[in-house]
Amino acid sequence: MYIPKHFKVTDFVEIKDFIQRNSFGTIVTTEEGKPIATHLPLELHKQGDDYYLTGHFASANPQWKTFGDDPVLVMYQGPHAYISSSWYKDENVPTWNYQAVHVYGTASIMTEQELQENLKALLQKYEKHRESGALWEKLSQKTKNQIKGIVGFKVKVLEVQAAYKLSQNRSEDDYDNIIDKLDKENDLNSQQLSEVMNDRKRK
Repeated sequence: MYIPKHFKVTDFVEIKDFIQRNSFGTIVTTEEGKPIATHLPLELHKQGDDYYLTGHFASANPQWKTFGDDPVLVMYQGPHAYISSSWYKDENVPTWNYQAVHVYGTASIMTEQELQENLKALLQKYEKHRESGALWEKLSQKTKNQIKGIVGFKVKVLEVQAAYKLSQNRSEDDYDNIIDKLDKENDLNSQQLSEVMNDRKRK
C-alpha cells in the first residue's frame, strides 16, 4: 500500500485498537493468478510471540481451498469521506480522507476445536453486553452442530501497513474547519470521520 510519510502509522498498539474496532475486513487470496475476496469479521489474537487473524468461511465458499504457501492480504477500513477544497483557507484540490490497515500473512485451516474456541470468543465480543445474549454456552446442540457448515482459518501476521489520511498535512485552522464541515455533512461516514479527527487532535 502506498503511504505518504504524513499518513503512515507504525504504533502497533494503535493499529491493534483500530482492528478491534473495525474488525469486519476483507481477505484476498489468488486462484490461478486471479484475486478473489471475501468480506467477513476477522479478529486479531496473540498466541505466544505471534499474532494471528482468525475467521471462518461458509464451507460452500471455495476460497478456503486457495490457502497454500502464497501470502494472503487482509484489509480493514475505518470511516472515510470526501474533503472539499472549499474548506481550506487557500485554494487547493479536493481529496478523500480515510483510515486503512493492510495485513499480510500465511493462512491455514483451524481444527474443529480451534474453531469452536474461536466462535466462543467471537460471540463473547458481540453478545456479552446484550440481555439474553446468544453466547456459545446458551446455544442448543442443534444450533452448535451448524459448525459443520463452516471452515475456520487463521492467518499468521507477517507484515502490517497502516495509513491514516486525516489532513495531518493541513494547517491547524484548515484541520479544525474540516472537522466542523464533516460534522455538518448529512452523511454518517463524514460525521464519524469528524469524530476520529477530533479525537486525534485531543491526543
